[in-house]
Amino acid sequence: MDPRQNPYAPGAGAPPPELAGRNALIEQAEIALDRIRSGRYAKSLILVGLRGVGKTVLLNRIQQDAEAAGIQGVRIEAPEGRSLPGTLAPALRSALIKIDRTKATSAAVKKAFTALAGFVGAMKLKYGDVELGVDVESEKGLADTGDLDVDLTELLIATGEAARERNTAIAVFIDELQYLEEDQLASLITALHRCAQQQLPITLLGAGLPQIVGQTGRAKSYAERLFEFPEIGPLDDDAARLALSAPAEKEGVQFTDEALDEILSKTQGYPYFIQEWGKHAWSVAAATPITLADVVQATEQATADLDASFFRVRFDRLTPAEKNYLRAMASLGPGPHRSGDIADKLSRKVNSLGPTRSSLIAKGMVYSPEHGDTAFTVPLFDQFMKRMMPRLPTA
Repeated sequence: MDPRQNPYAPGAGAPPPELAGRNALIEQAEIALDRIRSGRYAKSLILVGLRGVGKTVLLNRIQQDAEAAGIQGVRIEAPEGRSLPGTLAPALRSALIKIDRTKATSAAVKKAFTALAGFVGAMKLKYGDVELGVDVESEKGLADTGDLDVDLTELLIATGEAARERNTAIAVFIDELQYLEEDQLASLITALHRCAQQQLPITLLGAGLPQIVGQTGRAKSYAERLFEFPEIGPLDDDAARLALSAPAEKEGVQFTDEALDEILSKTQGYPYFIQEWGKHAWSVAAATPITLADVVQATEQATADLDASFFRVRFDRLTPAEKNYLRAMASLGPGPHRSGDIADKLSRKVNSLGPTRSSLIAKGMVYSPEHGDTAFTVPLFDQFMKRMMPRLPTA
């Protein structure tokens, strides 16, 4: 069929043509933001899930809806090797400029810019990646101590006061939240906690891998009372079928029931994989309806594409020892697996593999759903490891 009309969109954070099965979560975020803007308390939200479940897509959608409702969105990603001040300061400056444009500059807005200037000046000395010019003089004693806990709290309070004066709210959207250094995460939680105590209209909407729940708890013991952690998992059967069939139907194309069943079996309901299989099933089909035979042919192409991109980009970051660890996990199945069972597969002692496991957690490849358990953060990665390393490594 015509590739120009192919409606499916497999890509990092690319919005699917049909955002199925997520309406309740979108509404939850909308309610929280409306409450915060009106001065009522609501917990910040951190979307938690594996790779490929659509966390970034949801974060983008929530931000779009918030901004359409007049809330100022501040969007950053927490990449490895970057500091929170280095990524957050420019985003807050942009939000303050937008607030400032709505009316003549007020005392609260001026204070927020002054706090930002002090924050940038102090953090430049502590973090090498803080590069931002602020056309306002700092004020001695305001967000300029060099202590991230103190300075970030004062900056967010001043920013929240400016937003409240303008009858709006500021929503800080942070993707890949698990990559924040734990001390910086702790400072962010401290600042948000203080803003919540003062009922200021500033909040966090984040997204991260499952380990972020434990990270926030270790950073600050009260984090569980400050955040909601909605789990974003694979789509249920009805939502997965809708995600596949609705985009095709808009183009006058149908799937047979057998074709849909096969795609759901192969993708296990994960949104990214649904888009990949939908794209290739469309490409190989000669005409509507898309059949089981089309899907069987598409599976080979979809798997090859995933191996070359989605999976391979993560595999190539691994050391030989890390690859061996993941291959041993894969031999046990999708998981989660006990650390002792993985060690047995490698003929090693559990303690000797601790550094490798910790490194894989830091790289976002695995997480610990329970003490002593290890699971992949990337769905279907066990199958990929078996394709890449057909034989289990030996000691």
